[in-house]
Amino acid sequence: MTENLNDLYTFVYRGQLTEEALDGADRRAKQDNQSEYENYWSLLSVDELDEQHVQSANTMAAVYVAFAAFENSVRELISRTLLDEVGEDWWTHCVSKNVRDAAESRRDSEEKVRWHTQRGQDPIHYTMLPHLLNIIRNNHQPHFAPLIHDIEWAASVFEIIDRCRNVIMHSGALNQRDVARLGTFIRDWNSQVTV
Repeated sequence: MTENLNDLYTFVYRGQLTEEALDGADRRAKQDNQSEYENYWSLLSVDELDEQHVQSANTMAAVYVAFAAFENSVRELISRTLLDEVGEDWWTHCVSKNVRDAAESRRDSEEKVRWHTQRGQDPIHYTMLPHLLNIIRNNHQPHFAPLIHDIEWAASVFEIIDRCRNVIMHSGALNQRDVARLGTFIRDWNSQVTV
């Protein structure tokens, strides 16, 4: 009987150690993310929308994540590179007047609606994907050439990503071939610009 009880204690103890190891491996973070996702789902009344549209949009949500992360990583690359090489006033010296005016106009417009969350503090947060390419193109030599060997290659990456982005941002759905192409371009970009 004592031997069986020891086996039971050993089994339970190992189970507790396993639970702690899983928690240490971010299981709780994943559960918290799922809980946060379900909370947003509820706040947005998604369960009251057409199931077919919800399923399609939910599938494309992963594609949106890729766009958002890509755009923000490009913004960070531009900001970090130009801040390091030009200084604090890089926005004025390195960004065309048209791009600055468009970004500042969007920021001014959003500042008037104080009850709504804004995109960010810096003007670069108010740029669009073509604006980001414009900044890179206009500053390719000397600032971005070490990372981006061919500006036309970069333009082709941005063109494909923007084309796919427009479908998603206007409630469309990409087919798997387009998603795979998008993934290839994002991987290529990251391989090229990551230092």
